Amino acid sequence: MRIASHSVNITFLLASLGTSAALAQSGNDALALDGRWDASLVNNGPAVPFRLDISGSGPTLKGTFYDGFKPYDGTTSASYQHGKLVLKAEHYLTTITATLKNGVLVGDVTLQGPGFHLEYGLEAKRHVDSSTQTENVPVIAGLWELPLEAPSPKGERAFRLIARQNGADAEVSILRIDGDTGAYSGTYKDGKWILSHFDGSRPGAIEVSAKENGTLEVIQHNEALKKAIDGDSPETKTADASGKQYGSAPTESVASDKLIAYRPEVARAKGFAEPDNFNTHTTVRDANEKFAFRFPDSNGKLVSNDDPRFKGKVVLAVVTGTWCPNCHDEARFLVELDKKYRDKGLAIVALDFEEPEEQGKLTRERAFIQEYGVRYTYLIAGAPSEMWEKVPQAVNLNTWPATIFVGRDGLVKGIHSGFASQASGEFNSQLQQEFTAKIEQLLAENSSNKTAEVSVSSAKHGE
Repeated sequence: MRIASHSVNITFLLASLGTSAALAQSGNDALALDGRWDASLVNNGPAVPFRLDISGSGPTLKGTFYDGFKPYDGTTSASYQHGKLVLKAEHYLTTITATLKNGVLVGDVTLQGPGFHLEYGLEAKRHVDSSTQTENVPVIAGLWELPLEAPSPKGERAFRLIARQNGADAEVSILRIDGDTGAYSGTYKDGKWILSHFDGSRPGAIEVSAKENGTLEVIQHNEALKKAIDGDSPETKTADASGKQYGSAPTESVASDKLIAYRPEVARAKGFAEPDNFNTHTTVRDANEKFAFRFPDSNGKLVSNDDPRFKGKVVLAVVTGTWCPNCHDEARFLVELDKKYRDKGLAIVALDFEEPEEQGKLTRERAFIQEYGVRYTYLIAGAPSEMWEKVPQAVNLNTWPATIFVGRDGLVKGIHSGFASQASGEFNSQLQQEFTAKIEQLLAENSSNKTAEVSVSSAKHGE
């Protein structure tokens, strides 16, 4: 019996040592990933460089993406087992799969949404600081406009371009009526900037060159996106049967390969059209018509504008979709507004349009709500191509997102098209101020009316 007992103990000891060794090896492997990586996406065109930070190990393993030079988004789950790294941003339906070979991460990246499925090759190397050119760097910081040769699918005649600069380093975002591209970032080299962006979604790269006549030449590299949109298979299209465009793949600004940027005052002097106004692009068909909606929540329960949670309140009704990067940008701000004004009479409701294949499990929507800590109401309004049918009161509704301000009387008080994120600098600050002022104005107006009604009622009763 003693011999058997010793055998069992030895067997257990060996097994424990084996497990410990495996865990130690796993820990060492994870440590091999920890830190900053210079990654690149490759598909049918120039590479799209981006910064990827990997931290932690085991259940704490995480990947962090950047918007320009700032950390902006992260993975919802991550694992590294048997030499295979899997990073998932489930709130985008983005998956990175890679193996570590000779100190280099090599693998694939997939992104998907309504009408597009993009696949990229991935290569990532350890970041190494390099010297940058600091002499004869042109100054491009500030606001520019990009006139379009032909109107965009949304009817725009010009985009905005916002540039921030610190010596040779620059961040540039292109702002459309939907919102911006995120911040392309990079360093001046060989007479131009090669700027790129990938924050878990909307991958893209642009070249920016300062010309002697005071303009900027902007070359967009969206080869993978164009291949997806113009591909032979019908599932890559981003329009419904009537030809209406309801959205597109993550970068969206594919109006032209090459655009010329002018300072706003120069664009006016040359007679170029101004970029669209975010507050007048979409209007309402009848200002005296109450804004109505009736859609199921994620559990199938029908919820309408007559629900007690909305009655008598100021309502922000947001036409949105979790496939839309600009809607992700707005969600962060809406969560803040909800926390600040929920108890003061504000109710936010998302009219969420998800592609048909996502409406069964709602994988991305559930991850989206969890990632941003959404507590306001989310309703499943239909597929993106059904937006015009499901929200008939809005005229020229063609942006993702679109935010509808509804007073306590149920009437539409304004519609804001798109969402300018932090990458748009002053436009983001201005938007936040406008949203806040509008909400406070509507809350105050209704409070004043209620006070007046109480005073009149008291006077009638001789109180």
